[in-house]
Amino acid sequence: MLLHPQARLKLRLLGRWTHLSINRYASNKDKEMLKEMEERYKKLAASNSKSLLKKHLTKKIFDNLKTKTTPKFNSSLIHCISSGLCHHDSGVGLYAPDPEAYKVFAELFDPVIQDYHKGFKKEDKQPASCFGKGRDFENLDPDGQFIVSTRVRCGRAIKGFPFNPCLRENTYKELESKICKALIKLTGEHKGIYMPLTGMDQDLQKKLIDDHLLFKPGDRFLDSAGATRFWPAGRGIFLNDAKNFMIWCNEEDHIRIISMEKGGDLGRVYDRMAWGEEALGKHIEFNRDERLGFLTFCPTNLGTSIRASVHIKLPSLMDQPEELKKLAEKYRLQIRGTTGEHTEAVGGVHDISNQRRLGLTEYEVIKEMHEGIKGLIEAECKAKGA
Repeated sequence: MLLHPQARLKLRLLGRWTHLSINRYASNKDKEMLKEMEERYKKLAASNSKSLLKKHLTKKIFDNLKTKTTPKFNSSLIHCISSGLCHHDSGVGLYAPDPEAYKVFAELFDPVIQDYHKGFKKEDKQPASCFGKGRDFENLDPDGQFIVSTRVRCGRAIKGFPFNPCLRENTYKELESKICKALIKLTGEHKGIYMPLTGMDQDLQKKLIDDHLLFKPGDRFLDSAGATRFWPAGRGIFLNDAKNFMIWCNEEDHIRIISMEKGGDLGRVYDRMAWGEEALGKHIEFNRDERLGFLTFCPTNLGTSIRASVHIKLPSLMDQPEELKKLAEKYRLQIRGTTGEHTEAVGGVHDISNQRRLGLTEYEVIKEMHEGIKGLIEAECKAKGA
């Protein structure tokens, strides 16, 4: 007896799409896929990978989870780990194909979450949302000596929908339509226009990407995780008139709410993002878990899902990479290249952001980030004067 074809989900594994339905009635083809997954797991386990997936996916956990599926969307372990199996240079290597995956595959997700979010244990609980006021945080660099620009974003998933690996072309379009109905109700400084990627002029798309306003395709980690299927259907960008507030539609998460501007006024940028999130939340129900907070495709964005970042120049500290690393650990900051993860610093400009998003309120996240960047600037001034 075989599973009904409609119960079989497509997934991407090692550069090709196939079908997987693992249970005691699995077909020979499905058994072959399970065997291939096991082989790929062995290669990951034997590799020099530093990913959290390799660190926490023990053989025992792999065997316990390899035939499980989520109740509603029928997601399997391979949906969660396909990117990490393909790319041993992943930092995490683990994604949630649907909201239920965090519970069905908790034996793997929980230790990864605890490791990444610095001690958020399986018995811990995300506190209730509290955005507070951004005006509590003074401009970190009023003279513009260090901070080039500031950006604050959060991700949101719409309740009732799975994440990328389980979305079909028509579902992407349905999500886009639902999001657009909320976007047209934004007013004041948030008012703007929505531009779908489908049919977008190539010159306009390039300009938006070059201006760091629009996401770009081709991320190999997301591609292997099944996040780029049916591209560009259902994807797009909402941009306000001042071009300092935007919403990405169906990039990595259903919604990415982003506020940005030149300089170091973190509080003002944060307020703009928070007010936009609150306005959208009046028309869209976001998927929020009692323990993990706002649910997202990548476990690194759980909780508040807030990532505050600055493009900053710290030339003296950059010449002392070990000292910079110690400071980043002290203040719980993440240092990336100019355009994000897996990129290089251009012109000495680094992207520095908060690492923790889970276990804190929104206000506490921004406070931790604010104190960390302040500490780095003080250390830079000290190193420069030494």
